[in-house]
Amino acid sequence: MQKLLMVCLLFTALCVSMGCGKAAPPADASTSSSQEKEQITLKQKKSVEIRAGGKTFLAVLEDNEAARAFSAKLPLTVTMTELNGNEKYYRLPERLPSSDQNVGTVHTGDLMLYNGNCIVLFYRDFSTSYSYTRLGRVEDPAGLAEALGPGDVPVAFDLP
Repeated sequence: MQKLLMVCLLFTALCVSMGCGKAAPPADASTSSSQEKEQITLKQKKSVEIRAGGKTFLAVLEDNEAARAFSAKLPLTVTMTELNGNEKYYRLPERLPSSDQNVGTVHTGDLMLYNGNCIVLFYRDFSTSYSYTRLGRVEDPAGLAEALGPGDVPVAFDLP
């Protein structure tokens, strides 16, 4: 009886020290974990739908005060004015918080704030010396230039 008790105690001690009962992590556990964290992070980011020319685009908003103030105004449908063959803009009646920075290069799909009250949606890449506050970026800007078309255009911004 004492031998059986000793064997049980030794077995229990061995299990505790070796982590008995725990499943071994998969070989790619760190990759899987980082991918899951990235997906969660993407889901937590706030998005905005942009509708123009019969098409809908999804933009991920920046995590800044300006983007939060902009999203608080949604839904918003405005007529955006054409400028320079690369952007559409709309002047808000009031200013949003801003932290303008020289961005150097603007990319197709960038959604920016200029001078605190001007929402700008870019549909062409180009270099610039102007300063903007980033609001967000269209995830897949393919077809954005065609949807915005030439001239002024109605654009709807809404939360998905």
